[in-house]
Amino acid sequence: MRSGELATLAGVTVRTLRHYHQVGLLTEPERGGNGYRSYDVHDLVRVLRIRRLASLGIPLDRMPGLLDDTDDAAAVLDDLDHELAEQIERLTSQRRTIAHLRDHRAGPDVPPELAPFFAAFARAGAGGDIARADREGSLLLSHLAGEAGAAQITEFYRRMSEEDRAPLIVDIVTIFEQLGPDSDPDDIDSLALRFADVMADVVGTPESSDLPAEFDAALDLVGEFVTARLNDQQRRALDQVMSRMSELYTG
Repeated sequence: MRSGELATLAGVTVRTLRHYHQVGLLTEPERGGNGYRSYDVHDLVRVLRIRRLASLGIPLDRMPGLLDDTDDAAAVLDDLDHELAEQIERLTSQRRTIAHLRDHRAGPDVPPELAPFFAAFARAGAGGDIARADREGSLLLSHLAGEAGAAQITEFYRRMSEEDRAPLIVDIVTIFEQLGPDSDPDDIDSLALRFADVMADVVGTPESSDLPAEFDAALDLVGEFVTARLNDQQRRALDQVMSRMSELYTG
């Protein structure tokens, strides 16, 4: 039979047969006097065996030994079962994360542990550019802090998103986002003072807000990310916030 007939009987394409030839799974017969390659029923059985192994998830590079009966089939199946069990565990975990994000109407790029807090901000009126900037900043912070800082970051967002505090923070950030060249300097100073007092309350005492030394580089990068998108008036307000918080901590 010709390659087209073999492919049809085996339920594959001629291109697939050529690929099997290229990777050494199927011997390529010589061309006959008519210029065509001729396959027989043994080639068909070989292709069917390849398809059966592939249906179990066995990669092509592991098939030669199984096809030629030189590999321990039981060991291969044990390895395959272990790999599939790991995949199932990973997929199950991914589904749990997806369900968690959907329950809190959070985007797929939100750190799952912070999803409930972003939901609280959304209920308080956060949206648009504010929500996106906070989401991106939290993603960067969570990644850089790693497992060592996960608990502190989660607690920080929990305190910010408390029912009586989230609307206040959203209101302040909304005004902050609107600062620009026409903003009154006194209004900027007043907002900065208000912002600093709220954030100092969120952060808590200096002792409770201590972070490991390795967080310094992470916080520097987060600060760089935040300030890069700010205009002059917003930078002025943020500088005053940091100065005010420093005063509160140093007494």
